[in-house]
Amino acid sequence: MKIKAAIAGGTGYTGGELFRILLHHPDVEIVAATTTSSEGTPVCEVHRDLIGETDLKFGKEVGKPDVLFLCLGHGLSREFLDTHDIGDSCRVIDLGNDFRLDGDYAGRHFIYGLCECGKDNIRQAHDIANPGCFATAIQLALLPLAGQGLIQDEVHVTAITGSTGAGKKLAETSHFSYRDNNISIYKLFTHQHLGEIRRNIGKLAGHEPVVNFVPMRGDFPRGIFASVYTRAAAGMTEERYAALFEDYYKDSPFVFHSSSGISLKEVVNTNKGLVHVELHDGYVHISSIIDNLVKGASGQAVQNMNLMFGLDETAGLKLKPSAF
Repeated sequence: MKIKAAIAGGTGYTGGELFRILLHHPDVEIVAATTTSSEGTPVCEVHRDLIGETDLKFGKEVGKPDVLFLCLGHGLSREFLDTHDIGDSCRVIDLGNDFRLDGDYAGRHFIYGLCECGKDNIRQAHDIANPGCFATAIQLALLPLAGQGLIQDEVHVTAITGSTGAGKKLAETSHFSYRDNNISIYKLFTHQHLGEIRRNIGKLAGHEPVVNFVPMRGDFPRGIFASVYTRAAAGMTEERYAALFEDYYKDSPFVFHSSSGISLKEVVNTNKGLVHVELHDGYVHISSIIDNLVKGASGQAVQNMNLMFGLDETAGLKLKPSAF
């Protein structure tokens, strides 16, 4: 019997990605999709690439699914749980930031769902707080260091994201005329993902590191490229760092260490994460890349679902990259 899934907030970018993944998932049936703006509208009229893929229409209620994906604006997931009748047996995966730092709400306990860290906890979880996109990319660069106590100084991050990271709602900085041929900094040192990065990495490292984060808007639609560096630990060579990353991700089906430099197109449209480590003048530098809508959002949410329901972790996620 297939898992019955419902999507709340299915008209946005992450909702659209969930449709694209789950419609071809061998173990899932989408039974409902809610929206506040397009009730009664066929899903394929909102997501035009899904013409011929589904006859589902947007509605107001989620029914009685086995799992509910919340693809709502940040701060709206709590409101949705308060105003909808969600059965206790229904598992919830929140793609917003409502439960990443405070996981207890309305009798539910949300586990932080970074699939490359704490996988056993995810398998046992009833509800999941999906990590943020920047948080995912940056933590993939830091997890191997944190686990070995090798973060001994401040961490410096500059990361650039595609325009889809701003969501579907139009803003001045998401207009084509602003974004095209343009790069800009935003939320300098104050980005909302810093809290979850510091807390989660801090649990592994034994202390919360100082993370200096410079987020940037890119002039491309999707993908995140994070440049991460910190002072190298005594006695660590580039070869030892590379071996550390190889070992940490050896059992990961989606995250890989590359021995050579990496670029965004190697991961766009996939659930992959690629990392590359180098040593320069006493500093260890890690490049980390993901697709912000897949590994940074909907793909990781499905990966979490697979783990929660005891499925093959890669089910529905063997996606083709856009190489050119």
